[in-house]
Amino acid sequence: MIRFVVEESLRIVQRYLFFAAGAFGLFYLLLRRAMWPRKIQKRWPRLTDYGRDLVFSLISVGIFAVISSLIFFVFRDQTNIYGGSMGSQGWGYLAFTFVWMLVLHDTYFYWVHRLMHTRALYRHVHLVHHRSTNPSPWTAYAFHPIEAVLEVGILPIIAFTLPVHWAAVMYFFIFQIAYNVYGHLGFELYPRGFHKHWLGRWINTSVAHNQHHGRFTGNYGLYFLFWDRVMGTLRSDYDATYVATTGAETPGAVTVPR
Repeated sequence: MIRFVVEESLRIVQRYLFFAAGAFGLFYLLLRRAMWPRKIQKRWPRLTDYGRDLVFSLISVGIFAVISSLIFFVFRDQTNIYGGSMGSQGWGYLAFTFVWMLVLHDTYFYWVHRLMHTRALYRHVHLVHHRSTNPSPWTAYAFHPIEAVLEVGILPIIAFTLPVHWAAVMYFFIFQIAYNVYGHLGFELYPRGFHKHWLGRWINTSVAHNQHHGRFTGNYGLYFLFWDRVMGTLRSDYDATYVATTGAETPGAVTVPR
């Protein structure tokens, strides 16, 4: 079991560093001037923010690894995760399971996130994540240990419901960390007007989640804005902030803070 946890920790750390460090190097170092017009909050996080987020992210990785090892190695035979050829149940079913995991995770995340904003849990648990009022890629996994357990709770839900190929689960969680890093990126990558597109109005954006960190309420979704729109928790200033962030498409003569 210990060997499995160590190996899984290394795999999760590698994925976290690949996306978080890659995004940080690209947008906060290499392209910081060129992408400045797309910076949602016109200031940089503090060095202490980066350090705190990294420490809590590594703690979260350890917790994720323990739960993942239990699901994939200890209780594997009791789950509905199957192996063999990815297309053994049909490629249509494989695609369906990926969409199903997206919808399931988004729903799970929304309601757990709302729970995290109740007074007691926010003050003693969720505040760790919200200390980054101006999030960066390093914030993606920066959770209190209790919240980290709740975050990875989606894995056993997936494992004990519909049959799903182990590779589909793996690719889904790779997508999850990539989109999580985008959500905390601090820059908006979707094009101008995307928030009003028939599809884009249902997609969660970096602007939406950045507002949640900066304003503390509203915009609770992960991949989609469905639950926020249905439950009336989409911030009223979301559209204006998206327009303000994506309005300037060329950097021109801009002053970028150090």
